[in-house]
Amino acid sequence: MKRYVTALTIAGSDPSGGAGLQADLKTFSALGVYGATAITAVTVQNTVGVKYVHSLPPQVVYDQITTVMEDLDVDAAKIGMVNDAATLDAIVRALTAYRPKFLVVDPVMVSTSGCPLMQPDALAIMKERLLPMADLVTPNLPEAWVLAGDDCSVDAAAQAVLRLGVKALLVKGGHAEGKVKTDFLYINKGGSVKRVEFSAETVGTANTHGTGCTLSAAIAAYCACGYGMEEAVREAKAYLTKALVAGADVMTGHGHGPVNHLYDPCKIIVKDEV
Repeated sequence: MKRYVTALTIAGSDPSGGAGLQADLKTFSALGVYGATAITAVTVQNTVGVKYVHSLPPQVVYDQITTVMEDLDVDAAKIGMVNDAATLDAIVRALTAYRPKFLVVDPVMVSTSGCPLMQPDALAIMKERLLPMADLVTPNLPEAWVLAGDDCSVDAAAQAVLRLGVKALLVKGGHAEGKVKTDFLYINKGGSVKRVEFSAETVGTANTHGTGCTLSAAIAAYCACGYGMEEAVREAKAYLTKALVAGADVMTGHGHGPVNHLYDPCKIIVKDEV
């Protein structure tokens, strides 16, 4: 028997197509991975900004996840935007019943335009119940500070988040100024933390909508294909950089446009099952 390498995204919908589950599906497809979805919320947004967020009923989110997981052989799952505590609770319960082989959590809290995407009461559930389930958590530095509860150095924030029971943490450096962007990967192995840096030249473009979603989705896709943690992060960062370059001078909308997810798409990957 044969099947597709499969990844599931649990995230919000972006009708302009540059972020959220739309970016995740494009990323999965570009890397040869079959994508499934569970929608957490419908955002009303475009490249200029987010107007408002409409959450789906938590039971609908729960049912989407369990219905997919009980049928498809999911190699990796990625969680993006979750707006409220009840939905987070539903996700935790669903993933407790059906554990994916690899889980990436991208704790999306605020949009690029500054619109809050997570209600305050959801943070406690994320820290106490969801993050310890994850194989990798991928905050940017402001999100890492929120999780850590303090504006501190990258290393100090990472240590605080790892103490929540997180297995591995990738602090994204895309918000930093300068000619080079550096992401910091922390892997907790039996109390000993390994730190790895991944750097790339800054791409001169305004088309950065959905870069965080794209990076975490790419990591999930590579892990679904069997890559190790460090290799998956390295390949995902390289993919994102090339997608940024490929879409740097293309105008899509009047704000921050998307990256070019499909600059060099792979054929879908089929694996033999024993």
